[in-house]
Amino acid sequence: MRRKILLGGALVLVVAAVLGFGGYRAMNARTFQWTGRLVARVDTAEKVVALTLDDGPSARAPEVLRVLAEAEIRATFYLNGRDLAARPEAGRAIAAAGHEIGNHTYTHRRMILVSGDTIRAEIEDTDREIAATGYRGPVTFRPPYGKKLWGLPKYLSDHDRTTVMWDVEPDSGRSATTDEIVAETVRGVRPGSIVLLHVMGEHGATSLAAIPRIVAELRSAGYRFVTVSDLIGRGR
Repeated sequence: MRRKILLGGALVLVVAAVLGFGGYRAMNARTFQWTGRLVARVDTAEKVVALTLDDGPSARAPEVLRVLAEAEIRATFYLNGRDLAARPEAGRAIAAAGHEIGNHTYTHRRMILVSGDTIRAEIEDTDREIAATGYRGPVTFRPPYGKKLWGLPKYLSDHDRTTVMWDVEPDSGRSATTDEIVAETVRGVRPGSIVLLHVMGEHGATSLAAIPRIVAELRSAGYRFVTVSDLIGRGR
């Protein structure tokens, strides 16, 4: 009997470990979620790439818009509702410049192990702030830190929303120089790539300085820059 109890306990521990590992992998996966649409890169033969800019808008927004205008590209901004509420003029300027705006939650909290009401409020409150900018295009969603388990994908699936991840991320989790950001981006981009840069935060100046060089090098290689929604529409 004691042997059976020990075996049963061991089996429970193994199952729990497997489920925990699987949940961790799913939470952080760039190319998988339990339900709904997820895009990390679009399958296309065209040399097109989407530049996505996360967080904010911050006080750096006018400078970001100037750099994009000089480069003559449209980007997709994943913005937080709280920051849009604090800087409505920045949100209006982003929309007026013709860029795409995506939902990045209201407070930029990790959207795991939270209630359904929290998920709904984080997304829908941000949707209202995005609408207040005057933007009327598609609004895709990007989870903060790329983390999602079941509740968030379920909400997005139920509301016909697309989760947008990325396949090129040269400036996260380390202090990269502008040269390193440019080199890693150009090396990593393939047709249909989604590039993630963080240009609004404390260390965003380095990433922002990389944009003109990234654009020049990829254009010289035959690439065109499009918004995320345009890119998704080109998938095979």
